[in-house]
Amino acid sequence: MKDDFFEPIPLGALLALVLGSLASAVLTVGTAATFLMALMLTAGEARAAQPGERPAVAPAAQGAPAATAARAAQTAQTAPTRKTDARRPDRALVARGRYLVQTAGCNDCHTPGYAEAGGKVPEQAWLTGDRLGWRGPWGTSYATNLRLRLAEMSRDDWLRYARAMQPRPPMPWFNVRAMSDQDLTAIWAWVKAMGPAGEPAPQALPPGQAPVGPVVMFPQ
Repeated sequence: MKDDFFEPIPLGALLALVLGSLASAVLTVGTAATFLMALMLTAGEARAAQPGERPAVAPAAQGAPAATAARAAQTAQTAPTRKTDARRPDRALVARGRYLVQTAGCNDCHTPGYAEAGGKVPEQAWLTGDRLGWRGPWGTSYATNLRLRLAEMSRDDWLRYARAMQPRPPMPWFNVRAMSDQDLTAIWAWVKAMGPAGEPAPQALPPGQAPVGPVVMFPQ
């Protein structure tokens, strides 16, 4: 007797049914995997947000050579020190310059009131120039404010200036030229350490023009 409930299924329809079932299964597995990945990412973000925990270090960072890290730390610590040392004046050189300014006669003319006060003038006022004129056949000259004159000079500028200058009397320029580079550098270092101060001295006057203010007269 023919069974009405179990009719033969064509081969093409059977294959379509199997392939459809497999595709449905693949989609189901992919959806589940996507869901699990989302859960894992959410859990990781929640863990990273917890306070007090140290962040994980990448394997490459964990394996960095200790010598490289030590050199980097040393560079960071020593770089500011080198910059500071470059700006720090040589104390011995500054002290030598102070001694020369005091004993070589620089203050006698370039520091106001120095001779009258027997040298008892505050160091801050040294070499700030003078308004006392020196009048002779050359006209009237005034002692320059060296604190201002050297303020913008480099060491090399000062050495060239000292070797070439020939100002009016009574400045003993020949004595300055006779100084060694070391002594001239020491004077420059002291002036730089003290910094600029005072006002510019009056301009020199030509012969025959009467000065205003006190003067020291030389034979005409």
